[in-house]
Amino acid sequence: MMVALTACHTQAPEVLTFAVAQAPINLDPRFASDAASERVNRLIYQRLVEFDQASRPTPGLADWHMLTPQHVRIHLKAAPRDFHDGQPLTMHDVKATYQSIIDAVDSPHHSEFSHIARMEVLDAHTLDVHLNRPDPDFAARLIIGILPARRIAAGHDFSHHPLGNGAFRFKAWQQVLVLERIQDGLTVQWLEVKDPNVRVLKLKRGEVDLLQGDLPPELVHYLEAQSEVAVRTTEGANYSYLGLNTQAPFLKDPRVRRAIAHAIDTRSITSQLMVRHSRPATAILPPEHYAGNPQLSPYAYQPALAKQLLKEAGVALPLRIIYKTSTDAQRVRLATVLQAQMLQAGIDLQIKSLDWGTFYADVQSGNFQLYGLTWVGIQTPEIYSKVFGAQQTPPQGLNRGGYQDAVLEPLLAAHDWPAVTERIHTQLPYIPLWYEGQFAAFGKRVQQYLPAADGNWDGLIQVKWVHDHA
Repeated sequence: MMVALTACHTQAPEVLTFAVAQAPINLDPRFASDAASERVNRLIYQRLVEFDQASRPTPGLADWHMLTPQHVRIHLKAAPRDFHDGQPLTMHDVKATYQSIIDAVDSPHHSEFSHIARMEVLDAHTLDVHLNRPDPDFAARLIIGILPARRIAAGHDFSHHPLGNGAFRFKAWQQVLVLERIQDGLTVQWLEVKDPNVRVLKLKRGEVDLLQGDLPPELVHYLEAQSEVAVRTTEGANYSYLGLNTQAPFLKDPRVRRAIAHAIDTRSITSQLMVRHSRPATAILPPEHYAGNPQLSPYAYQPALAKQLLKEAGVALPLRIIYKTSTDAQRVRLATVLQAQMLQAGIDLQIKSLDWGTFYADVQSGNFQLYGLTWVGIQTPEIYSKVFGAQQTPPQGLNRGGYQDAVLEPLLAAHDWPAVTERIHTQLPYIPLWYEGQFAAFGKRVQQYLPAADGNWDGLIQVKWVHDHA
């Protein structure tokens, strides 16, 4: 009898299963570049600097003072959490982390810190950073998770065995990644399920507990109708756009670029074909960002005006444009919608869907006329210089379309973001599409999970877990 009672009250293992389209690849924050890895790393490691609701840098592990334009003093806040192996975090760890990025030319963050001339640890909580040029945005760069110096020196494999001081500690990574929440021992495992239909069925059957993003809208709407599933949506900040090769003869003319913008009905796409809270975009950074520009308006769908602009530019109709995209089903679907809309404006959009590796290689090398992508997790206005600066063509920067604008250059140099965004919006080296709404769907054991505007998984830090009972 006592055995039966004991068995009846035994709790199921505390494991929250998070189904994702793409599993993390690299859990070393110095080298991770895929979205899944970066989102997990935010849970394992803490950063010196965070961002507030307007994307202004705010103290994380540390605060900072610009003593001169080229001298920054960084000070750890009182009693930072120890590393997960029990060792304290000090400024020696901070220096070692950033020095290792400077030394690693293969780090995607290497160029961000190449202007550091030297770093000096004044004491366990204070670090002086000397720059070889002024950088008023330096604090906003300090978002790399801090690693222990002794493990860096020993050549530890952080990519597969991470060691940080964040809200979650590493537990295992064999077939699936498993982390444990420090505050209560809740275990979270990431299960890769590439097929969105299968992810939805697993959630509905209770085989997984949480999904976030990476579903076509019709599946999100389906989940919203299921009594055993909760769906939460919020406005997003990730910017979807059409990239143009402005060196192509017909795309050099701003009138042609404006014609393309007027040939797309972003309002109907966001309201009818996308997740709730999606909205037309105007610039890379949304209007609520401190460097956003709420004065800008989305280009209206005006196919007749688009035709007129093309004729004024001397373009014979229909204008044939090759549009490159990935083979992702939702991307191809949106491409066919754009194709149908543009046809009314005298534009013959030829869709060329490629496997991700080939597609992205073409984008990086400038082998395109038109392509579609999304900027994810962008926080700082420096993105405008990287993407549109005349000297920022690959591999130095991200100006993949070869945009050249003598009027824009001094505005970028002056960090005049209202003028920068106004100029870009007028000249359209990118065609703004939308900021896609963010959503999370979860079963009844998960409570109080909130999706983030940039799609991060920080909601796992505060999520409530309802115990199952046998």
